[in-house]
Amino acid sequence: MKNTALEAIMETKVIAIVRGIPSTQICDLAGAILAGGLRCMEVTFDHSKEGGIEETLRSIRLLSERFGNEIEVGAGTVMTAEEVNLAREAGAGYIISPNADEAVIRETRRLELVSIPGAMTATEAASAWSWGADIVKLFPAGILGPDYIKALRGPLGHIPFTAVGGVTPQNTPDFLRAGCVGVGVGGNLVSAKLVSEGKLDEITNTARAYAQAVRG
Repeated sequence: MKNTALEAIMETKVIAIVRGIPSTQICDLAGAILAGGLRCMEVTFDHSKEGGIEETLRSIRLLSERFGNEIEVGAGTVMTAEEVNLAREAGAGYIISPNADEAVIRETRRLELVSIPGAMTATEAASAWSWGADIVKLFPAGILGPDYIKALRGPLGHIPFTAVGGVTPQNTPDFLRAGCVGVGVGGNLVSAKLVSEGKLDEITNTARAYAQAVRG
């Protein structure tokens, strides 16, 4: 599972970040994203409301059962080793966190899932890598900018980075040229408002724009 998920991320270069979408609408959303040429989806845990974790697990399970290998599903905003296990049981192939937590990374590695922790500084990125991360998520990339990433990769060129936060179809090529292996895209692609209004064709069109951006 790990090799397949990692290969998909490295090949497609875009992870669609899904936050706040009900499980009853998750498969329709996934179909729209897939139609636009993207096949990696991160469904984030919601720690802010009761039942949020269970709802995320339900969505991951539905996507895994409905789409199989068509879509590589991961879990996002994973904060504990327990959540790593829950995500794996639901069918997640990769684990993404907003921070670099040693216990989360090591548990992800033990379960042979792809580990993508978050970092902002060289110290955080180097620590995440030493604990076993496969890719390090740089956040917030839109504020840090491509020049920051270029500078960071000077001493840390051996670490694969993804850019997350403020990534658009227009600046995606800049992040790739700066040395990122991919990008993560949330609100600029996955709009809860569009999903609730049934305007999935707009999401497909935006997904297509990101797919085109990584192809150059």
